[in-house]
Amino acid sequence: MIRVLLVDDEQLVRLGLKMILESAGDIEVVAEAADGGEAIEQAIRHRPDAVLMDIRMPGTDGLTATERITRLPGAPKVVMLTTFELDEYVHTALGYGAVGFLLKDTPPKDLIQAVRTVVEGNAMLSPTVTKRLIEEFTARGSARAAAARKRLEALTGREREVVIAAARGLSNAEIGDELHMSEATVKAHMSRVLAKLALSNRVQAAILVHDAGLLD
Repeated sequence: MIRVLLVDDEQLVRLGLKMILESAGDIEVVAEAADGGEAIEQAIRHRPDAVLMDIRMPGTDGLTATERITRLPGAPKVVMLTTFELDEYVHTALGYGAVGFLLKDTPPKDLIQAVRTVVEGNAMLSPTVTKRLIEEFTARGSARAAAARKRLEALTGREREVVIAAARGLSNAEIGDELHMSEATVKAHMSRVLAKLALSNRVQAAILVHDAGLLD
């Protein structure tokens, strides 16, 4: 059973999200919070597998809470759920360790799948957010691209293959099928990639790969 913490300052929103998620059968909402401060407390108390986090809330906002929660031992996967898709929110959330960014008008089935996806260790961004990020981070010939390529030089050939496949949106199982290795081996490679690049999640690694221009 996937354990989820819901964070939103509107009770009706939390109720709707809970009904959607628990209709899946394999997801349980173990706690709720109305602001970022309460979210941090509930994350520590209940140790959920995933957190659906609103951004704009009174008191401690969702971005601040995300930064704190992703630093916890055995931190849950945090998915930002908001009506806004402003660049500053996306960049800040990903920088703070969020692994997903969905708009509140995401269809119920996609919301359920997003929770499953991030708990499995993959990233989940709404299509509009993904498109904009790719457009923004694929600038060629820039200092950022050169720096990204330099950082990726620390990887072995196999690690580069794995991280490039992950940046293409493949799951661990799909990467294993494509590169003829076990899912456990893929996970081991990804762990080494993140450690070598000093990154906290696959989304940041994918952005680095896009930056370097390796998806042409």
